[in-house]
Amino acid sequence: MSDSCCAPSRGEVSAPPPVPVERGQHGVEQVVLEGGAFAMGNSNGDENDGDGETPVHTVELAPYSIDATSVTNADFARFVDATSYRTEAETFGYSAVFHLALAAEPDEVMGPASGTPWWAGVRGADWRHPGGSRSDLDGLDEHPVVHVSWNDAVAYCKWAGRRLPTEAEWEYASRGGLDGARYPWGDELMDDDWRCNIWQGEFPRTNTEEDGFLTTAPVRTFQPNGYGLWQMVGNVWEWCSDWFGPRYYKFSPAENPVGPSLGAARVIRGGSYLCHDSYCNRYRNAARSSNTPESSMGNAGFRTVAVTRPE
Repeated sequence: MSDSCCAPSRGEVSAPPPVPVERGQHGVEQVVLEGGAFAMGNSNGDENDGDGETPVHTVELAPYSIDATSVTNADFARFVDATSYRTEAETFGYSAVFHLALAAEPDEVMGPASGTPWWAGVRGADWRHPGGSRSDLDGLDEHPVVHVSWNDAVAYCKWAGRRLPTEAEWEYASRGGLDGARYPWGDELMDDDWRCNIWQGEFPRTNTEEDGFLTTAPVRTFQPNGYGLWQMVGNVWEWCSDWFGPRYYKFSPAENPVGPSLGAARVIRGGSYLCHDSYCNRYRNAARSSNTPESSMGNAGFRTVAVTRPE
């Protein structure tokens, strides 16, 4: 990807690792959403060229149950402990780390990414070592798991009897019942304080950390939206099930859309702690981006939905 706040893709790689078949226990609190019709897409005129946030179109969703938070390091650890699963970052031996978050030996840093020098491929960076080999998860149990690819997220879902949300389900959930609003809480970024974990300062050199965080925040930081969902924007990008298509909204079905049938990259939603208006204002309900399904980075995680509809 070329977006400044998003990590570059891996490019052509081998097939993903096998998915475990043993069924596990998903422990994240659930919120049941009634579904119904909503206006999907950007009506505020602040969309990014090429992202395909328009046209606004009416979508109707069936009821569904969604995680109140992103999947945490503690949640993902239970999956790994039960299955001995190895993420793609562990299999490939490296992942993308933002330069101010590096905690690695000099010879482990593979160099900056082309076009986005604030990202580096780092040997030994993975979900247990988010900054590199010199980092760990001490004190981060309730932070969102990162350095998980779309394939890794799907592996977790299959173990837990879950699935990733569709892009439409994700946006409906993020809006929290506020039709047309820019953010999950309304149209203003902040009132007297920060409402989400994004970049403050001069990107990518200086983060003043006015919101309290350089990188990830615990998943129950700030306030939930009107549906009781925490940090739908900011903190970490979240994988969705859909293939990404920049023109898909022009042809999207009106009921329960699932995205294009084919593609090269999967949708990610919500922005992250690296988003800043000067480069990447994608911490909005309607904002879209994408990355290849085998790519992993230090600012992307996921939340899940139930496979069966609530009664």
